[in-house]
Amino acid sequence: MDYYFEIAEHYIKISQLDGNIPLLSLLPSFQPFLCDVVSDEELLFSFTIDNHLKAVDKSRRHPIRTFDTGNGDTVVDKLSDGGYQYVVKNINRDACALLICDKDFRTCSCALNGSLNMQSFGLNNALMLTMAFAGSKRDTVLIHASLVRNNNYGYAFIAKSGTGKSTHVSLWLRFIPDCDLMNDDNPIINGTPYIYGSPWSGKTPCYRKVKVRLGAITQIARARENSIERLSVVNAFATLLPSCSSMKWDADIFNHICSIVSDIMAKTPIYTLHCRADRHAAELCHQTITAE
Repeated sequence: MDYYFEIAEHYIKISQLDGNIPLLSLLPSFQPFLCDVVSDEELLFSFTIDNHLKAVDKSRRHPIRTFDTGNGDTVVDKLSDGGYQYVVKNINRDACALLICDKDFRTCSCALNGSLNMQSFGLNNALMLTMAFAGSKRDTVLIHASLVRNNNYGYAFIAKSGTGKSTHVSLWLRFIPDCDLMNDDNPIINGTPYIYGSPWSGKTPCYRKVKVRLGAITQIARARENSIERLSVVNAFATLLPSCSSMKWDADIFNHICSIVSDIMAKTPIYTLHCRADRHAAELCHQTITAE
């Protein structure tokens, strides 16, 4: 059975060849993004769930790296035909999904393993990385950020995990009038730049098919006193790029992502907010970054 979704104005098709679990039970966060059938030419990528899929023979792949996502490891191998193989593992190191993609991430196949929770975890992560890398060639990046909307602009907050970006956004929602949460973990940006809600929102269930103009991006840094500074071009690039999903070992994809980041920076102010977790920090930030 085929399902079609529209995410950040891109279309994807997910085909389910087998399995007793309905797709939307594995992907409840995708329900708001369901759309009508589109032609294959309009697709960003097609994604087939095939639980008979087997790992590529070791003679036709070589290891790239294993990286820690914060929720488990993902093992990456480069295939002899230029494509990629991923094994998505959860926090218990259980292999939840095997993903095999062509070099452009236009055609992907995935096998799921384990319990409903394991399959859902593996499928969500496999789709997120496919979206990130397929989208890189279509002027789109996924960014690890918490996103609030205010007066029809989106304001994205980035930080290392545990630094307090979600906490700061909660202060906006509490103290700044006319705000709402668009996404709390992985919104999507294009080079225009517009920013979109997505089916991936971390621990906060906020899966919204919404789009607004990007107003600013702010890095959150903990401090004893509240202050804010607009970053220079060099510092802005160095701050923003690590928050975007990328593959440094794939020069083509990495160069596309660097180009998109440069386009975003040319049209969007980037700040660092040194702050406490208090109302004054939210008010100072709002007053500064919305004044552009």
